[in-house]
Amino acid sequence: MEAKFILLHPKDNVLVCCQQAGAGEIVTIDKEKIVLMQAMELGHKAARQTLSKGDKIMKYGVPIGSALHDINPGEHVHLHNMRSDYIPPHTRE
Repeated sequence: MEAKFILLHPKDNVLVCCQQAGAGEIVTIDKEKIVLMQAMELGHKAARQTLSKGDKIMKYGVPIGSALHDINPGEHVHLHNMRSDYIPPHTRE
């Protein structure tokens, strides 16, 4: 069975969805079990660990944005709870 999520870099605090996944599914990465809080679409991100408001979102080993509020492990990480460090939000509608 192919993994539904991948860790792109060891420094990342998010996992990337490779296949649709449902809320409540358990993802195991590096022997770490994470319960998905919401259903996830291909290419979207789930928090690998607890993130506090203002924490940098790390993907590919580099910061891609900042948490707008606290984010729990397994929670969907997207424009509703993170701010891009590179693209103004009004261009992403």
